[in-house]
Amino acid sequence: MSKVANLSYKKSQQLLKSLCNQQRQSLGTGFESANILLSPKYHLRDKDLRKIHKAARVGDAARVRQLLIEKCGVNDRDKKKRTALHIACAYGHPKVVMALLEGQCEIDAIDSDKCTGLVKAVQCQEEECATILLVNGADPNIVDALGNSALHYAVYYKNTSLAAKLLEHEVNIEVINKSGFTPFLLAVSENKLKMAKFLLMKNANIHAIDNQKRTALMHAVSHDSTNLVRFVLQQGVDLFLKDVFGLTAMDYAANFKHDMTAVKACTEVQEDR
Repeated sequence: MSKVANLSYKKSQQLLKSLCNQQRQSLGTGFESANILLSPKYHLRDKDLRKIHKAARVGDAARVRQLLIEKCGVNDRDKKKRTALHIACAYGHPKVVMALLEGQCEIDAIDSDKCTGLVKAVQCQEEECATILLVNGADPNIVDALGNSALHYAVYYKNTSLAAKLLEHEVNIEVINKSGFTPFLLAVSENKLKMAKFLLMKNANIHAIDNQKRTALMHAVSHDSTNLVRFVLQQGVDLFLKDVFGLTAMDYAANFKHDMTAVKACTEVQEDR
């Protein structure tokens, strides 16, 4: 990356790097968010679990039903406020999910990270569990402690099938997480072109901006992907919008020189307009 015009070299480097840092924190900041993405399943200890949690973890639906007959609490929680439904969803046990729903469990219960069973199922890519929950009325618009909805996680993991199911059940396609990212902005910032196209086809807002007032095009030009840049440009976005630092997409394009074709594409559009 080189120097942004009219700024000191040090300042320009700080601003250009801030975009990359923002993208790395698109789903949240700190150890907890990184840990969720790297290893979304719960790390459980037997001593912290009740009988119904243990049965849910191993997928023993018959045992879960027996425990419910014996008046074991269907919504009992462990030290991190996780119910058996959370654990069944995280470990991919749809038969246990069905048994718990039949036992009238709280379908939208949240754990200590404010995750519902649905959010956990999507984080762990357990599509069958997520589908069961949606069909039975789970709320897809509840967000976790980082402001991410189930749709944010479907986008992050490039799961268009789950994203489609969430949209069928009226998830908010423009929900904004605490980092200021809509699902569409997240797709672009993570260089997930197929997902970005899918969301745009579902009427996502191409003009969304994040907490730093950065546009989809600003995020697109930071990647080594001419196709992503051209896709965003084809939607008629404004090249001259400025972020909170006074920089335009053209400023970023001229400095993230992965592929000069992307810069040329921006320049051609600028000249045409």
